Amino acid sequence: MKAFVFPGQGSQSVGMGRALAEAFPEARATFDEADAALGWRLSDVIFEGPVERLTLTENTQPAILTMSVAAWRVLDARGFRPDVVAGHSLGEYSAHVAAGTLAFADAVRLVHHRGQYMQEAVPVGHGAMAAILGLDEDGVRAACDEAAQGEVVSPANLNAAGQIVIAGTAAGVARAGELAKARGAKRVIPLQVSAPFHCALMAPAGARLAPELRSVTVHDPRVPVVANVDAEPKRDAASAIDALIRQVSSPVRWDLTVRRLASDGVTAYVEVGPGTVLSGLIKKAVRDAAILNLDQPAGLAAIAALFGAGIKGTDDAS
Repeated sequence: MKAFVFPGQGSQSVGMGRALAEAFPEARATFDEADAALGWRLSDVIFEGPVERLTLTENTQPAILTMSVAAWRVLDARGFRPDVVAGHSLGEYSAHVAAGTLAFADAVRLVHHRGQYMQEAVPVGHGAMAAILGLDEDGVRAACDEAAQGEVVSPANLNAAGQIVIAGTAAGVARAGELAKARGAKRVIPLQVSAPFHCALMAPAGARLAPELRSVTVHDPRVPVVANVDAEPKRDAASAIDALIRQVSSPVRWDLTVRRLASDGVTAYVEVGPGTVLSGLIKKAVRDAAILNLDQPAGLAAIAALFGAGIKGTDDAS
């Protein structure tokens, strides 16, 4: 079985997707469609920057979604289709576009608002996130529980064994980091983020996004979408939307998601979109898996080989 996995926030870079847009008309059309859906030129921000504008959460989220969907459309146009999909946080929206749950234009508008709502849920400077390396989930949870002292601090991204990100109030995250070190964490790395994502402080953002998610036209996914919140495959539109709503203020259980994919028989993973962050995490969890990525035209040949096919329609890439 083959899975397509889609990256989340943090994978962005100025210029991402430009080579795909220049090589493949379906990729170029994706950036144009995003511009039309938003009513302003997101593609200029993606291709030209400046980086400060691209990294604004309300821009980063639709930018990564657009780049990921452009890459997916290159694969889809050539008949390379997955058995199952998943995405890390924001990437779950890309996965639902690929699965046919959400129309791309709706998804672009949704994640633009998602970024706005997440940014506005907590005043800048009041929240924080930090990566805890070398401590297991039980140890991280215990550190957070002890550090809370009436404030919010909890695991936010359970990315891989010994690689967990926590989120909450700035003071709570600082206390939890020190307690994690005392419990044996090898490193605690404060993250440069604009808001404390995937914790209870994001509940207002989820409440604002929920009616928008429930108002768009959705379809049952063509292939299962393994959700962040519970690592369970979503096969109908209602459960898919419910998972996206809960995801805003719930931890991203990526390690469990990858293990679920592997246990269901996935042996090959294609990271579709900018960067190779997810590829690195998958390697930690599934050491014998075939892992490829598509964020440049050159990556297409290896994916074609994985699917046992020649590359159809590559005249556009010459």
